[in-house]
Amino acid sequence: MNSHSSHTTQQPLGEYFFQGAHSHLHISQRATHADSIVTFVLKSDFAKRNNPKLCLIEEPMNLYLMRHANAGVPRENPLLDHKRGLIKEGKQQCMLMAGVLAALNVQIDVILASPLKRSLQSAQFVGTEIGFEGRVISSPALAPDGDFAAFQHLIGEYSDRDGVLVVGHNPNLHQFIARILSGNGHQPGGGSIRLRKGAIARIDMSRRPPQLQWLIDPRLARTIYASVTKSSRPKTSRK
Repeated sequence: MNSHSSHTTQQPLGEYFFQGAHSHLHISQRATHADSIVTFVLKSDFAKRNNPKLCLIEEPMNLYLMRHANAGVPRENPLLDHKRGLIKEGKQQCMLMAGVLAALNVQIDVILASPLKRSLQSAQFVGTEIGFEGRVISSPALAPDGDFAAFQHLIGEYSDRDGVLVVGHNPNLHQFIARILSGNGHQPGGGSIRLRKGAIARIDMSRRPPQLQWLIDPRLARTIYASVTKSSRPKTSRK
């Protein structure tokens, strides 16, 4: 790599690539013939300003994407809708989904949420129930009008964390999931993912391409809970 080169180039690395100026980008690479693990470390203000499109992350990360819980009927006034909070059912959905995360021994290091009230409340309720001791970080990248590039940049800032919970909105959140799973960041040609209110999807970002591990919504969680509760009841003899 020529450190004195000032032009912008595209460097292919297998099926993944990034764009950046060599004069401002420092890269460390670790690869093995067995599993072709590649680690890239971006260490520059240039990289942050230009947000290179990076398809590999530094460390394995479990990304949990949650649609905010039920907040009642949308308001026509954008300012009023921004302040729309969770209704009773939405709070119950958060409690239920927090129980799912706890039952699956999910470890969350960071919680990111849209700045809208219903999203922040969902994140805070779930965080409290699972014993998360940090603060919920609000980001406009997760707002209803957030785009995929901003979302990628936000997630990239926490790629060294093992468990990241993101709370946002439809339709962009389920679109983000579909684009992540496509493996190249592009909108897939067909198919879609249904993300009900309160639903959580777990994506293993260490896979190439990233892999959906599970997607559970409150309706499914209630059904499973009811089934398990019913089957665990002691059976009485009719003699």
